[in-house]
Amino acid sequence: MTEPTIFELSSSGRKGFEFPKSDVPKAELPKNLLRENLPIPELSEMDVIRHFTKISQLNYGVDIGFYPLGSCTMKYNPKINEETCRLPGFLYLHPLQPIATVQGALGLMYELQEWLAEISGMSAVSLQPAAGAHGELTGGLIIHAYHQARNDKKRTKMLIPDSAHGTNPASSAMSGMHIVQIPSDHRGNVDLNVLKAEADDTLAGLMLTNPNTLGLFDEHLKEIIEIVHNAGGLVYGDGANLNALLGISRPGDFGTDILHFNLHKTFSTPHGGGGPGSGPVGVAKHLVDFLPNPIVTKIEEGTNDNPPLYGFLKPAKTIGRVKSFHGHFGVIVRAFTYIMMNGDEGLREISEHAVLNANYIQARIRDSYTVPYDRICMHEFVAEGRWQDAPEVHALDVAKRLMDYGFHPPTNYFPLIVHEALMIEPTETENKETLDAFSDALIKIAKEAHENPEILKSAPHSTPVGRLDEVRAARDMILTCTFPEVSE
Repeated sequence: MTEPTIFELSSSGRKGFEFPKSDVPKAELPKNLLRENLPIPELSEMDVIRHFTKISQLNYGVDIGFYPLGSCTMKYNPKINEETCRLPGFLYLHPLQPIATVQGALGLMYELQEWLAEISGMSAVSLQPAAGAHGELTGGLIIHAYHQARNDKKRTKMLIPDSAHGTNPASSAMSGMHIVQIPSDHRGNVDLNVLKAEADDTLAGLMLTNPNTLGLFDEHLKEIIEIVHNAGGLVYGDGANLNALLGISRPGDFGTDILHFNLHKTFSTPHGGGGPGSGPVGVAKHLVDFLPNPIVTKIEEGTNDNPPLYGFLKPAKTIGRVKSFHGHFGVIVRAFTYIMMNGDEGLREISEHAVLNANYIQARIRDSYTVPYDRICMHEFVAEGRWQDAPEVHALDVAKRLMDYGFHPPTNYFPLIVHEALMIEPTETENKETLDAFSDALIKIAKEAHENPEILKSAPHSTPVGRLDEVRAARDMILTCTFPEVSE
């Protein structure tokens, strides 16, 4: 049953508050600010509280249940992160305050830059980019500036594997690059023969997601990087899947030139509904001068009597600002807290458990679903939501039916190289009981697909809202707010 709108709950004469008597003279409002008709629902305070509390209980979130969105890494956000980012000394800062009054915040940012550099094997980090795709754009601009500084202006080609994250081509195009797609081989790796053929003197770089969107660590990673470097190009590492590598493998050690971090994924800020995000960028030594301006730096070392002094540094060949001020500070504080709470050993355990959990689910459902690249996976894997002997069932039907079992669906139809893709990432935060319940639900759904496909085609059945027309919602968007008539 659909929850009534706040307008439908309205009853003439009810009110939840009264304005105090005015202590200033009345004044006429400008005519252009007045409306002929502005219906306002009339409700008591209790009506309003109950209505919005009920609506909030219809929302799904990671604090309520398992959120296996492949590629998105929607893991539990420890509440200590929220406590620290709301400390008054952080919460009430303003970015235009004098530097002397924000030394604690700058110190935190400096330490996080150092930690991210150590975790990734990069030489320096900028915290400015606001999200992963923004980090990709920043990386593309750095690659462009690097070749321009060497007067190598013919290098405008960016190679992007078909197993990369979906924003890579758009980010590269926005930085002025010509995009060439590199296919995957039968093992889910970058096709080396095609890569070699494209690695000519026009190559600017390669944007490599590793582990890739199939959840696979490329078996030829060092050779891939050598091919690109030997051709004079740079390697950009899409670090959105860093949740599989913490404390185990550092992209910089393999020769990656640029890497972005998704603080809102790997380092646990919740990002459902489009935000918030943070996409710091790290670079190797030869690219430090091209980082966005400014970078937080330590101006003076501290002593027993005086704390360190922090300020800002302008890189010599900077690409300029990529964001107002200094990044999404609340997300930065959460990531700092998360890393500090876990420490180096804890970060490694995060990745070990994330990889174990993904492989456990893959092993549980392998006999019920086709896993096209059937290898040991990293933090996620991709299965097909289709069967040759149940042709009317699709991945979307599987996803909708999962909602009846109380689970948020995994990512659908991505990556595009897998037909009817179901992309599953359990993260390290889920226990075995949850993984088993989720796997059991998927196995039951596979059985239903053969014995009673209609129950999948008409799902979900137990949610507040049934299956929506998603195509119409995208093509026929309603972008204005209209007020219904309120009954007298």
